[in-house]
Amino acid sequence: MDIIRRDDISYEEFIEEHYKPGIPLVFTKAAKVWKANGLFTPDWFRENYPERETDVRGTTYKMKDIMDLVEKSTAENPAPYPIIFDIKKTLPELMPLIEPLDLNYASPNWLNNKMFNLGKWGAVTELFIGGPGGKFPYLHLDYYHLNAWVTQLYGEKRFTVFPRGQEDLLYPRPDDPWRSELNIFEPDFEKFPKYKDATPIHFVVGPGETLFIPFGTWHSAYSLTPTISVAFDTLNSKNHKEFMKDVWTFKGRQGKAKAIAMYSYAWLATQSSKLSEKLSGKAAL
Repeated sequence: MDIIRRDDISYEEFIEEHYKPGIPLVFTKAAKVWKANGLFTPDWFRENYPERETDVRGTTYKMKDIMDLVEKSTAENPAPYPIIFDIKKTLPELMPLIEPLDLNYASPNWLNNKMFNLGKWGAVTELFIGGPGGKFPYLHLDYYHLNAWVTQLYGEKRFTVFPRGQEDLLYPRPDDPWRSELNIFEPDFEKFPKYKDATPIHFVVGPGETLFIPFGTWHSAYSLTPTISVAFDTLNSKNHKEFMKDVWTFKGRQGKAKAIAMYSYAWLATQSSKLSEKLSGKAAL
């Protein structure tokens, strides 16, 4: 099975053929609406934002040093991954370069409601940077059952996604069912024998391409070259129920009182978003 790629697809076609049934898609030209497309390179970031900093697993790195690391990265000695900048907080100058953020496809998005900023439920636009050999530490589902949108702006990254319905073959962790116990890059079939029956889809996303990962889709990634990408999540009526279940589960780890308070707040935020969508005249999905 191969990933579906489309260079010319209408919003309505995307919703009916991919969003509603939950089928991943690579948009080959959606990012052409961004000024960042073809602009973001390691040298561009070195020149414009050399001193901007971010934390990676407890260590603070400057942008100029990050770009040196990823360009020297190898499969045998990879740079830290993922290196992430919260664009709105640490690189706000980039926001005009990635408008419209929804690429004219990723809407409606209730996470645009400022009420979601309090709960930190995915209302973040992130710059992902990696080097050859860098891979996401584990196979996973996105928390809160959000839809993920990843636009590759520099370099190539190999993604792996699993069609829905293979959870039993992927060994979710008992204490964290959004993460898998197995290492898909070096699978131990003796320890995880059911994984032999899984049907992963491997594919490469290159500069100017955007990957849509529907909520509930297991996935991971591996950088083949120095890579720069922009990622964000979406929430609306399609994944609202699963989102609310995750809110209760995650906040419940901090106690029942915390779960009740945050679940109630999340409910208010989603109802506010739903009302705004209705008043705007946009049809619900």
